[in-house]
Amino acid sequence: MYIKKETKSLMLRVLILSLALTFLYLPIMTLVVYSFNESKMVTVWTNFSFKWYQALFNNTAIITAVGISLTIAFFSAIASVIIGTLAAFVMVRVHRFFGESAFLLFMTAPMILPEVISGLALLLLFVTLGDIIPVFSDRGMITIWIAHVTFCSAYATVVIRSRLVELDVSIEEAAKDLGAGPMKVFFVIIQPAIMPAEIAAFLLSFTMSMDDLVITSFVAGPNSTTLPMLIFSSVRRGLSPEINALASVIVLVVSMFAFGSWILTVRKQKRKERNQALVAAELRKEKAATHQ
Repeated sequence: MYIKKETKSLMLRVLILSLALTFLYLPIMTLVVYSFNESKMVTVWTNFSFKWYQALFNNTAIITAVGISLTIAFFSAIASVIIGTLAAFVMVRVHRFFGESAFLLFMTAPMILPEVISGLALLLLFVTLGDIIPVFSDRGMITIWIAHVTFCSAYATVVIRSRLVELDVSIEEAAKDLGAGPMKVFFVIIQPAIMPAEIAAFLLSFTMSMDDLVITSFVAGPNSTTLPMLIFSSVRRGLSPEINALASVIVLVVSMFAFGSWILTVRKQKRKERNQALVAAELRKEKAATHQ
């Protein structure tokens, strides 16, 4: 009777997992399959063809939009990690300074505010500054970059702060007692320890910048169309097989990156377990030699 209940529980878990995976990945698989459809009618299958992939790579508008999005996302992620690291350090290591509550509020506000409100506020800011600073009057990649850094840095701060809180302060204090200055302590001790969190914050900021549509629509100019804006405008005019091909390429790139990250993680874990096993074996040998 116990085995029967266990089997039912296992079958229920498999069923729930299968439904969840089907719900998540069936639309993506459908999109990938129809990207090889020769017909211009997206939902009518005719023959297998790479026609739309060829059209995709010959579409200068899409290639330009991809280049703009990658450039903005890369530099937004770098700036967000720098700002997030400094903000997290102030939150964790600097205590009881004037305006602490306001600082915390302003750093986390972009995570709470709706994107429409943030986009409208940034648009009004750039319009106001356009009369003083000419670069803001002609909205383009710089205004998009500033807007993306504004909301990405808040998420980067949260990620880096969660790692910085876990660090042992006694190591920093020992380094200071040995004569290390604040800058040396930061770059020699703190920076290597929070590097995994900074990498995670970089990837998160890069993804959010690449994916943003609402805020970008407010602050972008006519010559700075990003990839999400181009896809959204293309879908509004009607479904195009080129968009299916583009989405399939993005799915392939993301899948390859995720698979590579998984392999590196598994190798790192195996290396760690192997080193721990070697250390344990050495300790056992030393213990045995001591008893003898």
